[in-house]
Amino acid sequence: MPTEEELFASIDALLEEPPQLPPPAERTRLREAAGITQARLAQALKASISAVKNYENGRSEPKSPRLEAYQRLLKGWAEKYPAAEPDSSRSGRWPADREREAQTEAGPGKPAPECAETPKTQPDSTQAPSEPEAAETAPTQAAPARTTGQPTRPGTRPASSRRHPAKNAARPAADPRYPHGALAVLDGDGSAYTVTGTALDCPATTVPELVEWTLNKTGIGAARLHKSGKDSDPLIVVTASAAARLGLPERLEDRRGLRLPEDHPVVEQITKARWQLTRRGFGPWARIYRKAQGRERQCVQLAILPWDALDERSWPGVADMHPSDIARALGIYAERVITPRGGAAVNGLELMTALRPPTRAVRDQQTGNWVSAHNPGSLGTEPMDPAPPEAREEHPLVHNSGWTGGYMAEEALRWTRPIETLTGDEVQMPYAIGLDLNTAFLAAAARLVVGLSAPDHFHTPAFNPKIPGTWLVDLSHVEIDPRLPSPFTQTGERPTGPAWYQTHTVAYAQELGYNVAPIEAYLRRETGAYLDPWHDRLKTAYVDTLADLGVTKDLTDAQFLQAMEQRKNGDPVLNAVLAAVKGTIKGGIGKLNEGPHHDSYRDGEPWPAMMRPTWRPDIRAAVIAKARVNMHRKMRNMATMTGRYPLAVLSDCVVYPAPTDHPMDMLPYAESGKIQPGAFRLGPTPGLAKLEGVQSMAWAVDLIEQGMNPASHIKGGNAVLDDGE
Repeated sequence: MPTEEELFASIDALLEEPPQLPPPAERTRLREAAGITQARLAQALKASISAVKNYENGRSEPKSPRLEAYQRLLKGWAEKYPAAEPDSSRSGRWPADREREAQTEAGPGKPAPECAETPKTQPDSTQAPSEPEAAETAPTQAAPARTTGQPTRPGTRPASSRRHPAKNAARPAADPRYPHGALAVLDGDGSAYTVTGTALDCPATTVPELVEWTLNKTGIGAARLHKSGKDSDPLIVVTASAAARLGLPERLEDRRGLRLPEDHPVVEQITKARWQLTRRGFGPWARIYRKAQGRERQCVQLAILPWDALDERSWPGVADMHPSDIARALGIYAERVITPRGGAAVNGLELMTALRPPTRAVRDQQTGNWVSAHNPGSLGTEPMDPAPPEAREEHPLVHNSGWTGGYMAEEALRWTRPIETLTGDEVQMPYAIGLDLNTAFLAAAARLVVGLSAPDHFHTPAFNPKIPGTWLVDLSHVEIDPRLPSPFTQTGERPTGPAWYQTHTVAYAQELGYNVAPIEAYLRRETGAYLDPWHDRLKTAYVDTLADLGVTKDLTDAQFLQAMEQRKNGDPVLNAVLAAVKGTIKGGIGKLNEGPHHDSYRDGEPWPAMMRPTWRPDIRAAVIAKARVNMHRKMRNMATMTGRYPLAVLSDCVVYPAPTDHPMDMLPYAESGKIQPGAFRLGPTPGLAKLEGVQSMAWAVDLIEQGMNPASHIKGGNAVLDDGE
C-alpha cells in the first residue's frame, strides 16, 4: 500500500499538470448547446475566429492564460448542457427532443443551437478552376419540388422570422423552370433551404440520391446570362451535419489534391450509379454529371462547407451562419453575379465566359442546319500563346526558346515616399489619412479595349495609344516630382533603361508631355471591349449591395462617410455578399495570369491554367496598368490643386498628411461645395474613394523611418498587398 505522502505527491503532480480540455467534438457541441457563435466565443477569448475553429477541429490548442479561461467556460457549459444519450445522435441528424431541450436551457431571447458544424478556412488559391466536361449541353427542365412551407426545424429560427429585411432577400430567377432559385443549402435533418425562404424536404441519404432528387424534384437552377451561353447547374451547399449524413468525412485527408480518394465509398457509390466526376474529382466544389442525352443536361454541383468551400476571406462569417442565411447570402450573389462554381477568383473568371460565351449558334447556308461558330468579341475556345515579354518566365514558350529579352512587369504600386522629401510643414501635420479607391480594378476595366487576336511582332513602330499591346520603350528620361512615385514601376522608382510596358503606361508618358519612341512591340490587330459586360454586371452588384446596406449614391460626402462607418455593423449577410463581390473582381483579374501551383512543377512544363482560353496575362496587365495610371493621375492633380503629396501608396490605397482627422478637410472642394474634377472624390461607385483609416502623422513618420509602408497599416493591423491575384 502506498503511503499518504506518496499519494499526496502523486495528486500534487496531477494538479501541476496543465488543464485538460474535452475532445474537439465535445467543445463544438457545448458551444452550440449554449447558442454561442464562434465569432462571439473568439471575442470572449480575445482570439481570432480561425483560432477558435482550430480549437474545435483539434488542429491546435490554446495557450495559457487563454487555456484556463477556455477550460473554465467548457466546464460551466458541461454542467448546464450534459451530453445526450449515445444512441440519440448516431444517424447524423439532430434529434428534435435534443434541440427542444437546448432551446429551453438557453432561455428566452437566446438563439437555439444550429445543426451545422463549423468549417475551417482555406486560401482561395486552393480552389480548382471549373471543368469543361460538365458544361457542354442544354439544361435539364426540372419539375417543381414539394415544399414544407417556411423552415420549421424544432428549436431553430424559421426563415419566416429572419431578422433581415424582406426587401433584401434573394429572389429566384424569373424562369418557370427554376421556381426555387439557383441553389439550396442542405442541413443534416434533411431540410434544404432555398433562396426563396422555403425549405424543401430532402429524403436523400447518399450522394447519388441527392443528385437525382436535385435534378428531378427541386426546380433549382438559373437561366443563362447570355443568349448563347448555358444555364447554371443547380448548386447544393452541404453543411457539416449533412455531409455526415451523406457519408462524407469531416475533413479531407488529401490536403494537396483536395479530393476524396478513388476508393472512397462515396466515390464508388457515384460510379456504381453511373454518374461521373470531373477531372478535379470529389473535392470542396464537386461536379457530378452524366453525359447528355439529346438536349437534356444532367449536372449538379456540390459545395462542401466542412471542406472550406466558402473560405473566410471571400465569404466572411457565412460558413458559420444558419443554413437559411447561407442560402440568402449565396442567393443574392447568384442573382447579382453568378451561381457560385468555386472560390471568388473562379467565379470571376466564370462570369467573364458566361457573359462572353466563346461560341454561338449560326445556320449553315448550305445544309440549313444550326452549327457552332465563334462568338465575336469573345476569347474563343482555344488557348492563345502570349507574346514572349507577356509570358511568365516558366512558360514553355520562353523557357524552351531561350528568350532573354525581358518581361513586362505591370503591377500595382507599392511605394513609400523617401523620408528626406518630407517638409517641416508636412511633418507638423497632426494626422495621416488613408483613402481607398472602390474596386479600382473594376473601374479600370470599364470601356477597356484589349487584344482578342494573337500578337504580331513589330520593329520600331510608331506609338499608337489606341492599339492594345506590349511596347519596348525607354522611359528613364521622364521627370517625375520626387514627392510622387514613378508611374512606370511597381516600386515607384525611376526606370533605368528600356523596358516592356502595356499601352496605357506608354500613353501616360506621352500625356505627361514626353516623346516616346518604341524599339519593338507586340500588337494585336483584332480588339474589343471584352470586359465591358463583366464590368457592368459587377458594378451593379457592388452598388446595389452597398445601397441595401444604406450607402446610396444620393448621399452628401459627410453622409457617405457616416453611412460607410455604419455599414460595418449592418446586415452580416449583405456585408458578406459585398466582400464576395470585391473578391470576385480582384480574383477574376488575377486568374488571367494564374501560375502553376504544384511543388513538383518544373519550368518549361505546361500547367493547367495556361491551357484555358481565358489565360490572358496581357489583359490582366492592361487592367492593372490603367488602374495604376488612374491612381497616379489623381495624385498629380491633388498636388496641383492642393499642394498635398502622398506619404505612401499600396495598390488602391493612398496616405496623405492632413490637418484634421476628416478627409473632407484635405480634398479640393470648389466654392460651390462640389469637389473639383480630376482629384480624389468620395462616393460609393467604382473608382471613387472611401476612408481607409486615420492615424497620427508621428505614427506614419515612424513607419517610414523604419522602412515600412504606412498604407499597409493605416486601417489598423496588417494589410496584404492585393494586386489582383
